[in-house]
Amino acid sequence: MSKLTKNQKLVADKVEAGKAYSLKEAAELVKEITTTKFEASVDIDVRLGVDPRKANQMVRGVVSLPNGTGKVTRVLALCTPDQEEAAKEAGADYVGLDEYIDKIKQGWTDVDVIITMPSCMGKLGPLGRILGPRGLMPNPKSGTVTMDIAKAVKEVKQGKIDFKVDKAGIVHTSIGKVTFTPQQIYENAKEFLQTIIKLKPSAAKGTYMKSIFISSTNQGRS
Repeated sequence: MSKLTKNQKLVADKVEAGKAYSLKEAAELVKEITTTKFEASVDIDVRLGVDPRKANQMVRGVVSLPNGTGKVTRVLALCTPDQEEAAKEAGADYVGLDEYIDKIKQGWTDVDVIITMPSCMGKLGPLGRILGPRGLMPNPKSGTVTMDIAKAVKEVKQGKIDFKVDKAGIVHTSIGKVTFTPQQIYENAKEFLQTIIKLKPSAAKGTYMKSIFISSTNQGRS
């Protein structure tokens, strides 16, 4: 068995194996056990009692974190000329339509979120094979296909995220940075969990939330 490093021993001493921590305790503990030299993200993993293979048990939604994500989110607004100025004022990093569609066709995907209008979706269809695997394809369910481009851009910039249960029945996302206060981490986690509870499929039977883990980038769970 390999010897624990100093940082690993620090984590092991502070986290009691098998203990279930409250959300507030976990928010405080994740800061204490983070030893990375960079600004680590705080992640949350929720294992759900659903079968994602069945359409009536799919869990997908959006949530606006009260304290934001702590990340700089690069937004591309693909819109008609009459919406461009509003998109820029709302904080979009890139604004346009045909010129960016051409760039994407050539392999450019240097953004985090793409927001567009229903009337523009026809032009985005051929880009599915490029944007789909990267999670960048706009979708009405995540609020990234909308008539109100400015509002959508502003919400994303302020901390709105979308999430989706994976094949293993787990929802995973980042809810902030370790530089946040324990209270900010707690508030973001609580808002995220309440949103998941509201999205419980009527077809889901038994225990809905099976386990919740909060961790920091490259760090143990609590």
